[in-house]
Parts: sequence; structure tokens; C-alpha cells
Amino acid sequence: MTEQSAVQQDAALDYQPPAAEADEGIQHSLFGEILDWMLAPLLLLWPMSIAITYLVAKSIANQPFDHALEDSVTVLAQQVRAVDGKVIKGLPGSARDILRADDIDNVYFQIQGPHGEHIDGDRDLPPPVLDEEELPTSANVHFRNDSMHGTPVRIAYAYVRLEHPPGSEAPLALVQVAETLEKRAQLANEIIKGVILPQFIILPIVLALVWFALARGLSPLAQLQERIRARGSDDLSPIAPNQVPEEISPLVNSLNDMLARLSSSIEMQKRFIADAAHQMKTPLAGMRMQSELALRQTDSAEIHRSLEQLAKSSQAATRLVNQLLALARAENQPQAGTSMQLLSLSDLARSTVQDWVSASFAARIDLGYEGPDQPLEIEGNPTMLREMLSNLIDNALSYIPSGASVTVRVRSDEQHAILEVEDTGPGIAPAERQRVFERFYRILGNKAEGSGLGLAIVREIAHQHGVEVEIYNNPRATQPKLPGALFRLAFPLPPEPPIEESEAPYYG
Repeated sequence: MTEQSAVQQDAALDYQPPAAEADEGIQHSLFGEILDWMLAPLLLLWPMSIAITYLVAKSIANQPFDHALEDSVTVLAQQVRAVDGKVIKGLPGSARDILRADDIDNVYFQIQGPHGEHIDGDRDLPPPVLDEEELPTSANVHFRNDSMHGTPVRIAYAYVRLEHPPGSEAPLALVQVAETLEKRAQLANEIIKGVILPQFIILPIVLALVWFALARGLSPLAQLQERIRARGSDDLSPIAPNQVPEEISPLVNSLNDMLARLSSSIEMQKRFIADAAHQMKTPLAGMRMQSELALRQTDSAEIHRSLEQLAKSSQAATRLVNQLLALARAENQPQAGTSMQLLSLSDLARSTVQDWVSASFAARIDLGYEGPDQPLEIEGNPTMLREMLSNLIDNALSYIPSGASVTVRVRSDEQHAILEVEDTGPGIAPAERQRVFERFYRILGNKAEGSGLGLAIVREIAHQHGVEVEIYNNPRATQPKLPGALFRLAFPLPPEPPIEESEAPYYG
């Protein structure tokens, strides 16, 4: 065996056939599924209806022939009497011939005396089997199924009360008439043919009508599909729900809700892109102007001044890009899932404040932290929460004058872990407190540098954690002209783990 063939053989042995496609990934046909659920019960019930029809037909076929047998037993019983203690029959030969006259079935009869002695008829006709406690009665004609010479027969029998001396028990003679089941089977077959044969004609018609009804009933879906397909790529207008059947209205309403959300999202994206492009123009235009001015300068001092302005414009553009990326990350962060974990809000706030100490020294602002001695835990995304708190601190440092103070505080009540960022700056007017969370919104008259995205990022991250950002005046402000601002976020405390039985306190 060559080396190449050995490699091919090993590859063949290592080959594993592809796994079968999961049933969840297979697209199902609504038309076919409805058709299956309608036709499958119909095709299952059809054999049952045939079996029930056969049983009913046999019952119907038995009734007239049982009446005939009953009449024969009654007539034959009238011919049996006792004379001098002996059972005699008054059945003439012509009556016997009439009794046995049948072109299809074989007819048998038998007369037995009180002690089982044979009086007349067919000796081989089996007698009825009675229980030990059951006594024969002469009240009615009874029926049973049995066999004669290996052939199934239907037997009608009755007990005839004979004359007897006074004071003694009346003897009973047995009279039986039996016939084979040929006529009954023929009649039952005729009944079945009369019922089943039309079903063979009706069933294809029913199938065709079901097919046509389903196609007609599902046609509004096809029409809705054509109307949606005929729309332009930018047409997000709602679909008229009155043009579809009532059963499809919930689907159309849900689709209209999705179109409305999609339209709103597209409008927000367009506005965001337009605002971002407009905001990027300023630092880019400044960088271009300063670079062109530096190229025309010959004095080194002027060149240095232009380069400083160029660095400031570059820093502003970098900050704007970073804010845009942070906002994009916040908007694409899932509200719940693997990104959420149990973390210490107090430890996160303390470390974030430490990151901004040097920036507060440069701005000559007192930055402090107040928190509990024990860690205060919540469920959240540590990266996004750190970004949110950094934007709150940055916003406070940017909009308050030198000599003011900023305090980051972590505390708790019975149900919430509360994060607060307060400052002693000019504060935010109540009319502006909702608008400051809009993208690129800047309070008029404020000359502080910024992109207008910091508080938008804060609100988006807070929404991702299921909390709202509340703005108040600083209750600890001491100067009327500087009411300060207080940003507050209340995070729900995670549920306490159940106490194990072994850890439960014991009170003796």
C-alpha cells in the first residue's frame, strides 16, 4: 500500500457525515400545516367511520331476520303440547317444508322434551348453555350465536310450558330455530356499499374544497406580501389595518409598531450623523486654519502659537470622537445578560474619583468622595458605570468655577443603592434639566468647552441599567448665586440570597 493511499484511507475513516439539520431551522409552510391538521384527522376518522358503519349495518341487517326467526319459533312452539305425559308435535309435513324453504341460508329446527329427549328436527343443533343458577323460562324468545357443522348460525329458542297435573311442576319443552348468516351478510354488505361508495366520491370533492378554501383564505397574506414588496425602500409609512382580515390585524399592528420604531431610529441616526458632522466641522476647520497660518509664518513665536492652537483643536476633535464612540457603545449595550455582574458601587465610585484627582487639581476644584465603610453591591456593567460616572465628574469639573467643590457620594436606603454627584457651581435651571440630556445640547450663555454628549451618554447608560437620572439643586449650597447641581441615580439592591437551614440563627 502506498503512502498516498494510506493517507486517503485514514481520511476516509476520520470522515464524519454532517449532522442532520435541526428541525427548528426548517421553514414550515402555513398552508401545508393547516392542510395537514385538517386532512390528517379526516383520513384517520374515515376508517373508523367505515368500521362503525359496518357494525351498524350488521345490527340493522339482524333485526328483520331476527323477527322472522322469532315468528318461526312462536309458530313452532304453538304446535307443541303434551298428551298423556308425552310430548307430541302437530307440525305437518307441508309446514316443515315451508319452515326449511330458503334459497340462500340453511334453516334448522329442533324440539326437545323436558328431559332433553329428542322429539323432532335436527339432532345436531346444540342446546343453549345455561348457568347452574339460571332456570329456563317460557316468557320470551331468546337469541344466541352458535355454529352448526362448523358454520356460524343464528339461533332463536324458547321454552314451552306443557300441560301438567294439578299440584306438580310444569314441564318445559325446548323449541329452537336456526339459520346460517348468508342473507344477513349480503344485506350488511349492501348497506355498506350504499354508504361507503358515495364517500369515495365525496372525499375527493371535500379535499378539493378544503384546498380551495385554504388557498382562498390565505390569499390576503399573499396580497399583503405583494403590497409590502411594491413599497419603496424608504417607505416606512404604516400599513392600513382595515385592508386585511381581522385575524391578520394583530400582525399588521405589530408590523406598524416596528416600522414606527425603525423610522424613529433612522431619523435619530440621521440627526445624529448631521449633528456629529456639524460638530466635527469646527475643530477640523480650526486645525486646517491654524496649519495654513503656521505654514505662512516665519516668526518662530507665531509658529509656536499656531501649533498650540492646532493642538487644542486636535484635542477637541479627539474628545468629540471619543464621546461619539462612548455613546455608540452605550446604545449598543444589552440591558441584561452576560454583561451584568455583581459589583461594589462604593469601590467603583472611589476608584473613579481617584482617576479624576489630577484633573481637579489642574482646574483648582475640590473633588471629594463620601461612601459607606462596607461595600455596597449592585448588579451592573462595571465598564459602562465607570464611563457614566466619569462623564458626570467631567461635566461638573467643566461647568463650575475655580474654587468650587465636587462631591461623589454613595449611600443606601431600604431598597436602593444611591449614587450622587453634587457640585457648588451655577446649577441647572428647572426648565433646562430635561434638555441637557439631548445630544449636542449646550446651555445658552455657557462658555465652557465640551461636546454636548456627556449627559446623553449618562442617560443612555442609566437606561441600560433600568434607572433614571434625577437633577436637583444642591441642598448643601451656601451661596444663593451658586445653587449647585445634584445628580442622583437610585439602583435597586440585588435580592438577598436565601439563608441555608444550617446557617439560620438558633434562638434557644
